[in-house]
Amino acid sequence: MDTIKVNHGETKMVAHRGVSGLELENTVAAFIAAGNRSYYGVETDVHVTADGKFVVIHDETVGRVTTGEKGTGLNVEESTIEEISKVKLTSKYGGTRADLVIPMLADYIEICKYYGKVCVLEIKNEFPEDALIKMAEEIEALGYIDGTIFISFKENNLKILRKAYPDVKLQFLCHVMTDEILAMLDEYNFDLDIRHKDLTKEVVDLVHEHGHVINVWTVDDPERAELLASWGVDQITTNICE
Repeated sequence: MDTIKVNHGETKMVAHRGVSGLELENTVAAFIAAGNRSYYGVETDVHVTADGKFVVIHDETVGRVTTGEKGTGLNVEESTIEEISKVKLTSKYGGTRADLVIPMLADYIEICKYYGKVCVLEIKNEFPEDALIKMAEEIEALGYIDGTIFISFKENNLKILRKAYPDVKLQFLCHVMTDEILAMLDEYNFDLDIRHKDLTKEVVDLVHEHGHVINVWTVDDPERAELLASWGVDQITTNICE
């Protein structure tokens, strides 16, 4: 099994949760799979633990990537790093492997840095300001703040980061474009990360007219990916296309 090759022209491809079509999402294996391919960036999700550590996992609980039961198991942000480090994840083909554990944020950053991939880091919940700054400082200490794009559905996360780090790349996540969102992009110099299903070429053109980058999520149909690329979207986030 391998990725699906598409004709994406100048559009940059971002591996969603690593190459999650091949390896279990948000694992070292998925990140390395992306590192060994032609992706521009590698997307993941970050949570802060109860004792202030940063880990990469999508859901608030561990059930879906352990037993397959969403909403069960440890709550990540209510658990300590010691508790989370003991969680064994389930592989795509069943069973576990020694490497299938919940990674630290630093693991993800270091892998992307080593392979020269841009980090596309989704801040899942609304973080306290001190946690956001601590997270950014950790990435800065690893020498990769300039190689990171921060994305979030929570606009306050992005506003705090914009104030503290005026030059970092920030993308606001949304489902459908509105006039209010466009005004916010303009005011805070955010870029756009939008669900592809309701996107039109007119919206792509409008966002570009205002000087913003547009990323689309999550595109696994190669024909749709090629159409979006022909519209001129800047980035396509995907589980399996390359």
